[in-house]
Amino acid sequence: MKELLLGLRLLLGSGRGNRARFVLMAVGGSLGVCCLAIVLAIPGILAAQDGRIAARQPVVPRDQSGQRINSGFPLSLSRTDPYGSAPLTRVFVARGATPIEPPPGLMSLPRDGQVFVSPRLHRLLRDQPALAQRFPGDEAGLIGAQGLARPDELVAYVGMSRAELSDGYPVKKWGKDYTPDPTVEPSTLNIVRFTMAGVVLLPLAVFLSVCARLSAAERTRRLAALRLLGLSRKGTQRVNAAETVAAAGVGAALGLAEYEVVNQLVSRIGLPGFKWYPGDGALSATTLLVCLVGCPALAWFVGRASARKAAANPLAVRRSAVEKPPSRWGFLPLTAGMGILTGYCIAGATGHAPTSTALSSVLVPAAVVLVGVGLALSLPSLSRFLARRTARSTQSLSFGLAMRRNEAEPGGALRVATGLVLLVFVASLAQGVLIELDQVTKSNSPVQLYDIMLEEVNATQQHTLEEMTGLRAHIVSLQPKVDSSEPTKPGVDAVVATCDQLRKAVSSVEGCVDGQPLWLWDSAQVQADIQAGDTVHFAVRGGRRTRDLKLTVPYQKVRFHNPVDAQVVDSGAILLPPSMVPRHTRPEDATLSLISGSGPETVRSVLDAIGGAAPTVQVEPQGLAVEALQQITVVKTLLAVGMILGLIIGVAAYLVAATDRAVERRPQVTALALLGARARTLRAVQVVQVVLPLAVGLVLAVVVGKMAESSYLVTGGGAVFWDGGGVPLLLACALGVLVVAAVGALPLVGRRIDPELIRRD
Repeated sequence: MKELLLGLRLLLGSGRGNRARFVLMAVGGSLGVCCLAIVLAIPGILAAQDGRIAARQPVVPRDQSGQRINSGFPLSLSRTDPYGSAPLTRVFVARGATPIEPPPGLMSLPRDGQVFVSPRLHRLLRDQPALAQRFPGDEAGLIGAQGLARPDELVAYVGMSRAELSDGYPVKKWGKDYTPDPTVEPSTLNIVRFTMAGVVLLPLAVFLSVCARLSAAERTRRLAALRLLGLSRKGTQRVNAAETVAAAGVGAALGLAEYEVVNQLVSRIGLPGFKWYPGDGALSATTLLVCLVGCPALAWFVGRASARKAAANPLAVRRSAVEKPPSRWGFLPLTAGMGILTGYCIAGATGHAPTSTALSSVLVPAAVVLVGVGLALSLPSLSRFLARRTARSTQSLSFGLAMRRNEAEPGGALRVATGLVLLVFVASLAQGVLIELDQVTKSNSPVQLYDIMLEEVNATQQHTLEEMTGLRAHIVSLQPKVDSSEPTKPGVDAVVATCDQLRKAVSSVEGCVDGQPLWLWDSAQVQADIQAGDTVHFAVRGGRRTRDLKLTVPYQKVRFHNPVDAQVVDSGAILLPPSMVPRHTRPEDATLSLISGSGPETVRSVLDAIGGAAPTVQVEPQGLAVEALQQITVVKTLLAVGMILGLIIGVAAYLVAATDRAVERRPQVTALALLGARARTLRAVQVVQVVLPLAVGLVLAVVVGKMAESSYLVTGGGAVFWDGGGVPLLLACALGVLVVAAVGALPLVGRRIDPELIRRD
């Protein structure tokens, strides 16, 4: 306890310079804690949003045997459609004789003709009047915040009569123990956590280490003096740890306060595709524990470790002592990580991508961590080797001075550059995640399909849907009946369409003749296991009777090709003219497919028109999984936040370390100036000291970063393994980092010479 009090007394009474250093350590630590709190708060925000989604899910009443109870209870039917890349949720509700509590966010269940909408949907309806076709009724109010996952969510509760909602489900209450569609799938969330850890936590560890070791040389000599005065070895370590822990504690409290301000501001402004309520981002007990206890505890161990040398051998830290060469053990994690990444790159290049996702989910993250740690540990040895070789061969005074200084003190310049090197490394990994997400969302199809089960619409609604403006074509696909005696017998679909409709639906058609059945054939698809002349049965309903429609697979073929990235018609199907469908009948098991252009405005107008013609019908836009699109938008936003935080941390680490290094180097720079070195030469020396080893580290970071990115893509199961287009961006970032480092090194040499700085030497 005495050593801790001594450390605090030395902190408060050791001069203005030490107090300024303490403030810098605390402010720098607060920035790191704020970034750490942001990362830790993201899972809590997503969990709060998923909790509100679960709270509004309907619970179906059932009897003791598990059968659904239909009488008396209100009816509910939920439909989710895309509005751009955002999901639009419509909940149709019909009141019943049994009263129940309304869903969260509503004061009562909507009556027939009433519509309650979310605030963002209210604004959209004002700006886009055509959108109101999806909501039959008049707007009666807004949904409260407790009924919305996010402030920008698109949700509407539409009141209808029980006759209009005959296919709805009875509801006894709202709220389930599980979330049907979480905002981010657990597997995707694990990828986000891993990437955020690499993008933010690796540079953050370097930054906190830099903040904890400010004025390391001066503090070490002060601790050595205390040791020579009789303080014990452990006592010396505790004295140093006391100052570090005090700075970390103040920085943690200040960082949490900064996070609260950031949460209040950003939650109200919102991020692209991701918004939340301020209460969702409130600090959890885990975050408080990690920041207020974990950070000071980490600082305690760092403080004790940094004082170990002065406590063990005080004379070894004198100004004239030769610094011990950096250990080469730092190459071990780098070599191990690169070995794993090389194996995955070779597997992808040879076409043997691994299929074991469980093993890859362990090896690839482990390799990334090993490479990141190895980069930080091996840079001093690489810098020393490069400095020794360059100093021997150069004839330049500036290069010679810079390289001899890096040879004598290899960790000095790299302490400044490590954060920037790691930032470039993890930027490449984050780019790989974005490439994989783009593969999922990217579609080059010129058409958009909307599949509707024919049994959900009547003949009038079907005619209205087929005559909508903006459609290119429409077809009806009949699914064959399954023969109970031969359930494994293959069958083919029947496509009810004219030749003109087929030409509008697909990209090319050859040999189509109206008025007779034809066999559709696409050589680019896997062919059905059926032969010409085989018989296929279909079910059609006329009134209350079900009839059998028997078709024979024709011998005459029609060759066609589907549009790019779209499956409009299956190869092997029978093209059936509409005139051959028996009059006054409708297919039982059939799908109505509407085809339009793939432009966003066209898709939006078609969905609006479908909602106006058949509000409660289930529409499946082919290739347009809106929940996945929203999830990918959230993931991209979170990765962008991580990259911004990583950039802030990397630049902050550079500024703090560069400033600290400038203060430590003032005696040496002053000595060289007194010996006649010009200021221009000294500035060149400072720039070369930082830029040359940083350039080597950045080249290594780009190489291993691309290896990590390719390994991730190989294990992701996508079609893209190598991203050559990302190399120029990474090289441009690396060049920008070099320019920033060079400009930051220029002011380290001033014009004023203060001999007092070297008086003690």
